Amino acid sequence: MTRPAWIRTIPDEEADEALMDAFALARTPHGTLDNVMRVHSLRPATMKGHVALYRGVLHGEDGAVPARFLETVASYVSILNGCAYSLTHHWANARRLMNDKARSDRVRAALDARRPEDAFEGGELALLRYAAKLTTDAGAMEKADVDALKAAGCDDGEILEVNQVAAYFNYANRLVNGLGVSTAGDTVGYYGTDDGEGE
Repeated sequence: MTRPAWIRTIPDEEADEALMDAFALARTPHGTLDNVMRVHSLRPATMKGHVALYRGVLHGEDGAVPARFLETVASYVSILNGCAYSLTHHWANARRLMNDKARSDRVRAALDARRPEDAFEGGELALLRYAAKLTTDAGAMEKADVDALKAAGCDDGEILEVNQVAAYFNYANRLVNGLGVSTAGDTVGYYGTDDGEGE
């Protein structure tokens, strides 16, 4: 049997009340607990913080950027970081939300080739390039990077949303890659319908 991670994780049947509370908070719409959250089981406080950040970044109610594009940014950051775990989950989401096989195949090929310009233009292309630079060369970021986004038609709120998705996935990718988290036992994909409503 594949282990969920390289470190010990606590199964439901061994969890105390405080940990079960954290598990309840972190459960998916499917009622399962993904290994990216279970890996925190030795330190429930970080699980609670992770859940709050994840939900605020990708499933907040005040966002304007379409969920399909946020999931695409998540997938691109995960490709750039070589994070198979996050890519498996979030590309499944992006593909389902696009609801267009030809389009999603074109997008995936462009992202895998590190050539988002093959499938995107305008503000979306600018945002993907921004997320890529933030992922691969964070120390070189400058005001001109944000100015370029504004010139491409992105507003400050949209820039913040994509910044947060890129920053979150750089955290999550390092969490799961650094602890050997696997998808064994996970239910892959969040969305239950093509319109993006969670189950």
